[in-house]
Amino acid sequence: MKDGLRAWDADTHVNPAAEVLERYVDPGFRPRLPELAAHRHATSQIGGTPGSHQYRVGTKLYPRVLGQASAHQTFTGRGTNWRGTKQPRPGVQDDLADNRLQDMDDEGTDAHLLIPTSWVSVVGLPDSDLEVGLIRAYHRHANDFCGRAPDRLKTMVVASTRNVAEAVSEIKRWGTSKWAVAVWPLLAKDVPVDHPDLEPIWQAAQEYDLAVMHHSLTWNPPYFPGYQDLWDNIFLGRLASHPWGGMRFMAAFIGAGIMDRYPSLRMGILECGSGWLPFWAKRMDEQAVYVGGTAPLKHAPSEYMTSGRFFCSVENHEGEEMFNYVRSVLGDDVLMYASDYPHSECQFPNSVDNVLKWSSLKPDTKKKLLWDNAARFYKRT
Repeated sequence: MKDGLRAWDADTHVNPAAEVLERYVDPGFRPRLPELAAHRHATSQIGGTPGSHQYRVGTKLYPRVLGQASAHQTFTGRGTNWRGTKQPRPGVQDDLADNRLQDMDDEGTDAHLLIPTSWVSVVGLPDSDLEVGLIRAYHRHANDFCGRAPDRLKTMVVASTRNVAEAVSEIKRWGTSKWAVAVWPLLAKDVPVDHPDLEPIWQAAQEYDLAVMHHSLTWNPPYFPGYQDLWDNIFLGRLASHPWGGMRFMAAFIGAGIMDRYPSLRMGILECGSGWLPFWAKRMDEQAVYVGGTAPLKHAPSEYMTSGRFFCSVENHEGEEMFNYVRSVLGDDVLMYASDYPHSECQFPNSVDNVLKWSSLKPDTKKKLLWDNAARFYKRT
């Protein structure tokens, strides 16, 4: 809490080490771990545990600098530019929940949504059983990790889109857990989010009152749309990856009539910024009339965005002026505070303070941004 205001960070990350996940796998899955050995890499991630490894599949690099004819042999595009003033404590991405809670106290954050990163790239492997094995392990780990502070640490049920029955089973297994506040459909290649085979996932999410969330990735599967069309340049990739991923996801989700078929289901977009929302809302309304949708909608697409069931996290670099413009179009009930902790884009430990400096925000608007909207999206607080 800062200045008497609670802060619900709608987008933070965990990346439990391979050593951590391996402790939580099913006994029957353990003999298959050697099949993942080629994807077990040493890591030096921010907030990780020194000497640990992570599962990472199919890393896509972008070795060309704009204005140059060919790719560099040594440039990968994976350089980081730490935006904060202090490094997170070690182990906050692995299993040291107490260190994470201390970081949260330093920043003045009351609740975190934890989004796993590199290990989910196993969705890029041909055998979906390997994906399911690590998903189950992650859920068990989350139960222990978040159980250290169940009112403050939350995460989602990761739902395989290649094994829908298993996804539904995991939602039912964990859907009443205090830590489970959302469902993240892990989209395999060539599986659109609007595919009718995924309907049981939306039905289960609604039944357990879990939000459906989208979060793009840059380097690994599930790759963002258009990742092969960037002329091997990461400047273009980082510009396009998250916004286009969010645009595609929400347009397909709304356009397919999913929010009509499941009238209490909430959907949200994370780490894609928010400045594109007004443009996309107007364009979706026009195209829904001009070319029609894949299903008859009960409302204009933009109306779903202002219905109280759609949410989007902000990015601090977009700033106060952009926030005010988006809320002038969509209202005060859509945008959620997020820091991207502990990734290098975050402004730890000053992310909350930097938003509190937005002097044009009225107290009620600031309260909705920092806490209320995320609390409505994720519900269990």
